[in-house]
Amino acid sequence: MATEPDYDKLPMDWIGDWVGRRAAITPDRPAVLDADSGTRLSYAELDARARRVGAWLSDVAGLAQGDPVCVISRNRLEVLDLYLASGKLGTILAPISFRLRPREINELLERIQPRLLVYEHAFDELVDELAFPASVERCVRISDDADDGFAPLLGHVDRDVNQPLAQADSFLYIHTGGTTGTPKVCIVPFRQMIWNALDMIVTSGNLMEHRQLITFPLFHIGGWNSLTPVLHAGGFIVLTRQFDPGQVLDLVEREGIRSFGGVEAMLRFIAEHPRFPEADLSSLEGITSAGAPCSAEVMEPFYQRGIPVAQAYGLTEAGPSNFMYNGHGQDLETIWANNRSIGTSMIHCDFRIVDQETREPVAQGQAGVLCMRSLHNFGGYLGQPERTAKALLDGGWIDSGDLAVEDDNGNVRIVGRADNMFITGGENVSPEEIENVLLEYERVSQACVVGMPDERWGQVPHAAVVVDGSVPDDLEATLQDHCRDALARFKVPVRIVSVADIPVTGAGKLDRNALRERLKGSS
Repeated sequence: MATEPDYDKLPMDWIGDWVGRRAAITPDRPAVLDADSGTRLSYAELDARARRVGAWLSDVAGLAQGDPVCVISRNRLEVLDLYLASGKLGTILAPISFRLRPREINELLERIQPRLLVYEHAFDELVDELAFPASVERCVRISDDADDGFAPLLGHVDRDVNQPLAQADSFLYIHTGGTTGTPKVCIVPFRQMIWNALDMIVTSGNLMEHRQLITFPLFHIGGWNSLTPVLHAGGFIVLTRQFDPGQVLDLVEREGIRSFGGVEAMLRFIAEHPRFPEADLSSLEGITSAGAPCSAEVMEPFYQRGIPVAQAYGLTEAGPSNFMYNGHGQDLETIWANNRSIGTSMIHCDFRIVDQETREPVAQGQAGVLCMRSLHNFGGYLGQPERTAKALLDGGWIDSGDLAVEDDNGNVRIVGRADNMFITGGENVSPEEIENVLLEYERVSQACVVGMPDERWGQVPHAAVVVDGSVPDDLEATLQDHCRDALARFKVPVRIVSVADIPVTGAGKLDRNALRERLKGSS
């Protein structure tokens, strides 16, 4: 008798060939617009590009299944080409944030060990400062002129490069913030993106007729999470190099955009744009807010124009999407009444809210740690088995680190963090990472960082330091310059104060809550 196969590990032809299968079904449907170059592609044309890029990766670069490819670029077609080619060939795409400093990127490159680095011309100076590991065999530079190093990939022979792959095979390496200064790289298997796309399709409705603007950067899982379900379903996506509120309004009008996602700061910038009151937003059916809870104040201008803003929630480790208040069949007033809620979990996702100490489920209406379980859980942290063991709990659960409450109607609301991490403009920030950099300055003996409320970014880092000896008048500016050399701009404390001592808990740990109250009182 034949042994029943493990379908998670069974190679199948369709696993990564999403664009090929979609092109076979709907070859002439519009697939994508690169708004900055004006390039429009059908699914057949998009698939042909992916085949050529995949063939170059194999024939010229000598890459095969499991080989990592890093990319540093804004959102553009070439990044999408690499994503779809990786799906066919089985190479692992590892996008890296261009917002990071060389020191941070070097740590990621050392962990990922890519064989190929692809980067956009806008980041020439950044790439020149990098220290490549020995694994990097070649670089490809994307540009918009005759020196475009990506042109040979698109001009390569068009042939079938699709390989049978398993759902458990690695597809993406996505770096994400955490509770220490050491970078985390999430292993995203094909299973995760397949099942997440399925959950998004059944939750969002008819995505085949969707016209989606991609506002999240493609070095975040949110960018791929916005894009992949729509391409699966045969819808239409619009890429822009980077977020620009005026361009968003123009594209909604010109392209009949039906939805887009954004963090709170993005929505604020759009509503404050001079063209917002007159812009034709009649095609826009809804906006999804993600990354952190969005305030009612920021949502209100869109509701006043008849556009619902729905809260969504997820983790790179557990989603990327796990919850969404979608408001299907509800009027605008009802959706507005639930504007603080992330709704309930998607159809193929379990959740429970547990006590932080006992790990037992709490009663409805009580706050606890939100845990999730689904077929779109991640595959662990690259090279960090101990961290992986802490993240993947018994029974397949993942601890989000977020505190949540479920109301009487089964809707969930995020109420805070169970750990020290905070979010600024949609970016996760580890206080410990900033503290480690501050402590590298020779006269700083102690440091503590907390997230403080900010109108535009949600929260921003503030720091308190203990300095040996006399305190110089330019201490704050000096330490900010020191941080800028090592950290992404959004991690640099907007305020740094010198204190005689930093409060600690009874257990001798930094008392961030007490420091936060002290900083409030001294502002």
